[in-house]
Amino acid sequence: MELGIGIGWRPEIADAVEALPGIDWVEAVAENLCTDHLPDSLVRLRTRGVTVVPHGVSLGLGGADRPDPARLADLAARAVLLGTPLVTEHIAFVRAGGPRTASPRLEAGHLLPVPRTWEALDVLCENVRIAQDSLPVPLALENIAALISWPGEELTEGQFLAELVERTGVRLLIDVANLHTNHVNRGEDPAKALDEMPVEAIAYVHVAGGIEKDGVWHDTHAHPVTRPVLDVLAELRARIAPPGVLLERDDDFPPAEELAGELTAVRTTLEAAGKARSRSTSETEASGHGDVAPAASPVRSADDTTTTADDTTTTATGTRATETGVAVDGARDRVAVAQTALLSALVAGTPAPEGFDHRRLGVQSRALAAKRADVVAKVAPELPGILGDGYREAFLSYARTRPMSAGYRRDALDFAEQLLIAGRPADDIARRRLTHWWQDRAAARPPRRTTRLVRAARAAIGGR
Repeated sequence: MELGIGIGWRPEIADAVEALPGIDWVEAVAENLCTDHLPDSLVRLRTRGVTVVPHGVSLGLGGADRPDPARLADLAARAVLLGTPLVTEHIAFVRAGGPRTASPRLEAGHLLPVPRTWEALDVLCENVRIAQDSLPVPLALENIAALISWPGEELTEGQFLAELVERTGVRLLIDVANLHTNHVNRGEDPAKALDEMPVEAIAYVHVAGGIEKDGVWHDTHAHPVTRPVLDVLAELRARIAPPGVLLERDDDFPPAEELAGELTAVRTTLEAAGKARSRSTSETEASGHGDVAPAASPVRSADDTTTTADDTTTTATGTRATETGVAVDGARDRVAVAQTALLSALVAGTPAPEGFDHRRLGVQSRALAAKRADVVAKVAPELPGILGDGYREAFLSYARTRPMSAGYRRDALDFAEQLLIAGRPADDIARRRLTHWWQDRAAARPPRRTTRLVRAARAAIGGR
């Protein structure tokens, strides 16, 4: 299925996306769409024949628990509503804790890396199969960017992806910006990763911007695409012509002409790398070596296996494939403990698990808190309005000791409640405004419009 050149659709740039020339398709964050109706902009794009792909961020298929049936049903409903040829998600975990570890449920609010171990792979593969069985269209999974590495990993990223595809048949969404991020942050060679992964399984490619600070690359999606990221795109194009390439931008949106310029840079990179590949192929054929068989894949067929006593199979290259759910259940428990310990260290201030880089954990922890502050400010813009310049400092202080246990809207309510319990803000008018805001949203029913107007008037004149 050929998608072509696309861009991430976001409400903030909906008009610009509609006006951009040469857009073959768009991708929309699935959780930002209702399951029963679409924004007018997406309706118009679909009427023009533009494909819309829903991109999920909350399934947490790399987590220890089986996928939430309700989240899967919502993603399936969005796929049907959009008439999409596929849906996409991430190879990541986004929550931990709960009954499996007899600990409070923790939400990361972010995509965190799965340990590249055989056990984590067993869990991921079963979760992917569950998701595939629940979705009406094929699933593609994205490699993520990471600031931290798990100790004791047994597979490279390319090997991990190859095993995942071999076992499940899932498609891949390769983010070349994430490959660059992992090169800077974890010393992983993008070319080696591309060599090891099954590039023929790629459904499409992401290209995005970021920024380097103090030797750490932050995958912000709020900065222009850099030359090193385009170089990784060229590396990928030297191996295969991807069915689709999409520019992502999630924040600090530039003018439409800058988006168009980035899309032009993507097209130019693809064309140049494609021509170079064609010349290389022609020269190889002319030299008489065109019939040389390609190197064997490092991932063997599932038929080339031996069975062991622990209900797993081991391939000739050492790969493992779980035969029964018994082994996976045990793996889920162990993965749950490890992921809960890591997430708790990142969002609740507990001691760092053994083997992790403490400095990198600190960077990741601060980044998660900053992201929470930014997202809460977007979903509850009244809070920065009420608290003014003190909002960010107050939220970061709150986030250091109070991990997120549900979504961002619940987080906003909990933040406001904790401020009020502490008798803050100090300004009487601001505290009354915050009280009314919290009461309006925490109540079973929202207040009538008249009540809201009276409250606003009283706050404006300093009354109660």
